[in-house]
Amino acid sequence: MTFNELNIIDRIQKSLILAGYSEPTPIQVEAIPLLLEKKDILGSAQTGTGKTAAFAIPILQNIYADKNHKEDRLIKALVLTPTRELATQISENFTIYAKYLNIKNTTIYGGVSQKRQEEAIKRGVDILVATPGRLQDLMNQDIIELKHVEYLVLDEADQMLDMGFIKDVLKIVSKVPKNRQTMLFSATMPKSIEALAKEILVEPTRIAVTPVTQTLDVIEQSVYHVAKKQKTNLLLHLIREKEMKSVLVFTRTKHNANKLVKELITANCVAEPIHGSKSQSAREKALLNFKSGKTKILVATDIAARGIDIDSLDSVINYDLPQLGETYIHRIGRTGRAGLSGRAISFCDPAEKPILYDIEKHIKAKIKEVSHDFVLVQESSATKLEIKNTVDKTPKKKSVTKHSKLPDHLKFKDYKKSKDKNQKDNKKKENKTFVEYQKKKNPFYQTKNNK
Repeated sequence: MTFNELNIIDRIQKSLILAGYSEPTPIQVEAIPLLLEKKDILGSAQTGTGKTAAFAIPILQNIYADKNHKEDRLIKALVLTPTRELATQISENFTIYAKYLNIKNTTIYGGVSQKRQEEAIKRGVDILVATPGRLQDLMNQDIIELKHVEYLVLDEADQMLDMGFIKDVLKIVSKVPKNRQTMLFSATMPKSIEALAKEILVEPTRIAVTPVTQTLDVIEQSVYHVAKKQKTNLLLHLIREKEMKSVLVFTRTKHNANKLVKELITANCVAEPIHGSKSQSAREKALLNFKSGKTKILVATDIAARGIDIDSLDSVINYDLPQLGETYIHRIGRTGRAGLSGRAISFCDPAEKPILYDIEKHIKAKIKEVSHDFVLVQESSATKLEIKNTVDKTPKKKSVTKHSKLPDHLKFKDYKKSKDKNQKDNKKKENKTFVEYQKKKNPFYQTKNNK
């Protein structure tokens, strides 16, 4: 199958060839013909399978076919996404595909000043990629109106619901004309997403290229059972032994991400954190450094990792196991993209074993357990401990300070102490002798203590 066979116009095909796209992915083969016919779809496909192009290409082609779009730049398409990083990534893809179309797009997200975003809207855009919170703010200020929207996309809908955006999403959707084409894409398809789909989609076609309980076959998965305190040592050991060139490490919390980065830097590793508490500029800089290879290790939380799209990502390491199987699938899907192989390694401490079992149950597969490298780390630590204990058990010689080496003032101090002690002892002896003498002379003699 080729893009030409999907009836993609030459202008878009030219930009796809320039971007290195050779043939459409399965999700694109399924979705593009339906979207060109302006049908609603509910799509589930693992991350890295080409979801963005699957909805972006037909939207661009349909807008381009409408000759009126050149006259007034009004918001014809709205893409809602959970994070700033993912919004930026989607916008970049739209720009690539629209290289020869003269169709403009812009991004709206929080965490930065809204001034530039206002200016971009005033200049006019055809496609708006936004996070729900900031878009809702600008709508309340009457800066943005959505009455001309013809194409609505909810991307990574499961994460938007997990992040508590459901109310904002429903308010935004209510402002979009009902006579529209709606596309809902999600890496996972829990019941909450199916309920949302019934509410906002009209007779949608369901597309599920890869079952949501399965992970990509190109990713080599493994798990190391390791004590919590040994995780950092094991991470350093694997990075060096396997000569990893680019590593995305997932932690459960922002605190753990910051702590781990400090430990890695102490071990002479080039690492940066990326999470929600970082400013937008800091997050963009960290992501740029990682993509360019300047930073070898990026430590991220799940929310911040949305939008990390690197074709040549070497390894994903779950430093902390995620609570949900869907999150595990999304994490490891950061590697093994664009048809390349990938490696996903998980660390499991004793307290995380129930989580590991739930993940395996969800993906319906047993993750390969690896113990050899971990044993090396354990043995190394045990050896150090044994040496330390040996040193501690060795009797230490008491340090003897020679009087001749003491300063004069200390010599005098020691001499005075010695003299006083001798005088005190002599006085006791004299008193004892006196008492014994008195008792011999007088059997009824009593000391003060005996009275």
